[in-house]
Amino acid sequence: MLCTHLIRQKRDAGELTKDQWEFLIRGFCDGSVSPAQMAAMAMAICIRGLNSRETVDLTATMLASGTRLPRVTDRPRVDKHSTGGLGDKVSLVLAPLLAAVGCDVPMISGRGLGRTGGTLDKLEAIEGFETSLSIDQSSDVLRRVGAFIIGADESIAPADRKLYALRDVTATVESVGLITASILSKKLAASLDALTMDVKVGRGGFMPDVEQARELAGRLVEVAAGSHLPTNAILSDMNQPLGEAIGNAIEVNEAIQILRGGTCNERVARVRDLTIRLAAQSLIAVDLAGGLEEAQQMLTRALDQGDAMERFERMITAQHGRLPTSGILSLESRREWGAPVAGWVSRIDCEAIGDAIILAGGGRRRGGETLNHRVGIELMVQIGQRVEQGQPIIALHDDKNAMTPDPTTWVTIEEAPKPMAHLIVEVI
Repeated sequence: MLCTHLIRQKRDAGELTKDQWEFLIRGFCDGSVSPAQMAAMAMAICIRGLNSRETVDLTATMLASGTRLPRVTDRPRVDKHSTGGLGDKVSLVLAPLLAAVGCDVPMISGRGLGRTGGTLDKLEAIEGFETSLSIDQSSDVLRRVGAFIIGADESIAPADRKLYALRDVTATVESVGLITASILSKKLAASLDALTMDVKVGRGGFMPDVEQARELAGRLVEVAAGSHLPTNAILSDMNQPLGEAIGNAIEVNEAIQILRGGTCNERVARVRDLTIRLAAQSLIAVDLAGGLEEAQQMLTRALDQGDAMERFERMITAQHGRLPTSGILSLESRREWGAPVAGWVSRIDCEAIGDAIILAGGGRRRGGETLNHRVGIELMVQIGQRVEQGQPIIALHDDKNAMTPDPTTWVTIEEAPKPMAHLIVEVI
């Protein structure tokens, strides 16, 4: 086989066989297929797509490029994965929360893709936190704490590790087939009993409309089932950032606020509510709860009684992180803007907000860039909310004033109210 022939075949809407995927992925891992060639193939896939059989074959090939995590306890082993969205810090809360109610959560996460932040980037805002652990080290953390959040070890789906970084900087993130293979190659390697998917719908994620999100969710459930991993999917609203904080350290701070329990404002409550719903699906899937109401009650108690926060602190320590005494990470200096007019918030420009974080150094324009974790945005309004002229709506944490001279343009305010979309769009 020749790689150029395979690129041409996919460019012209052809189907690749399992042997051809194995040749391509093996070559990318050993260097005989260059990053430029794989970038061309990724673009061809993004434009032409993959059918179900190709997605199954690509997923299996990427999984086979590495090893699987061992089982180290007899506790149910679960995980959740999000397709990525602006301000999505659910994983930071969900992993310790599920550990607090009797699950093992071996979470293999990624870095930012495009405008969406990565869980690993957020956790690395914590001083000393190590996202690169060996299989033996991560297994020890799981045994002692019940949860870890790490990047894929070099021995776990190494093909995805390389391809993930390439997609981030070549505008090939949105392909349903590539997203499916990337997610499931890592999740299958984690030896899970059940997986819950959070598929984001809207301008702040990769799937802008419900039909695309359904397609991705259906493909994920289908391919996972074919690989003997019980999986369910929730479609959740991403037409505005999730929560109030967008950035790295600032999102950790919001996650800690939720983990500490108690009341929170309506914007932060959306993060808490979605986390509980996703975690509840996992508890039901492994028979730790008899239904949605019982599961949500268990999880709410674990948050309000401090059990989840205690697990979070143990996880941070086990992965060599050090939280400040206050528990709050420091940010760049803060500037605040008020609403230019009175009215109702009808739209939030997620694309502009995501681009602003990247321009300020909180996200990557090319692979390997060092991030400024202290950069962040506070969005103090949500769609459907009434605001008065001068009311604070946005605050920036930006040391170089690189984001924009007028961030209020990110929020559209109209005279008539617009209803907010439901947080849970659909369950599959």
